[in-house]
Amino acid sequence: MRSTLHDRGQRLTPQRQRVLSLFEQIGAGSHLSAEEVHQRLLSQQERVSLATVYRTLRLLTSMGLLQELELPEGGRRYELTSDAHRDHHHLVCVRCGCTEEFEDPAVLLAGQQASEQHGFRLLECVLNVRALCPRCAAEAH
Repeated sequence: MRSTLHDRGQRLTPQRQRVLSLFEQIGAGSHLSAEEVHQRLLSQQERVSLATVYRTLRLLTSMGLLQELELPEGGRRYELTSDAHRDHHHLVCVRCGCTEEFEDPAVLLAGQQASEQHGFRLLECVLNVRALCPRCAAEAH
C-alpha cells in the first residue's frame, strides 16, 4: 500500500504512515471513527492532531486505500480497502455504532438487476442495515 501513495504522487508523511499502519495492524473488517484512530495513535505514544487524522483519512479514502462508511447516527467510520471484501455489507447498531460485516449474494444480485433495469452500470453494491446490536437491544427492554 505504501507504494500506492508514491505511485499516485503523494508523499508518505510520518502521519500518513502512522494512520495507514494502524489500519494494516487491525486488518480488514475493522471499522474506526476518526476519534478512535486518534485515540489509538495517542495510546501508542504517537503525536498527531485530530485535524491531521481527519485530513489523512480523507486523503487515504480518496486514494482508495480506505473505505468510508457513513452512519447517520454515528458520523463516519473507516476500514482498510480489501478486494476480497469489495461487495460486503454492514449491520450497524444505531445506539452504540457497533458494526458487523456480512456478505449476501442475493443483495449483489438485486443491485445488478436494478442497475440493468435502469440502464446503470454497477460499480459496487453496499447495503447498510440499521439495527440494534444484542447488547443495546437487551438494554432497550
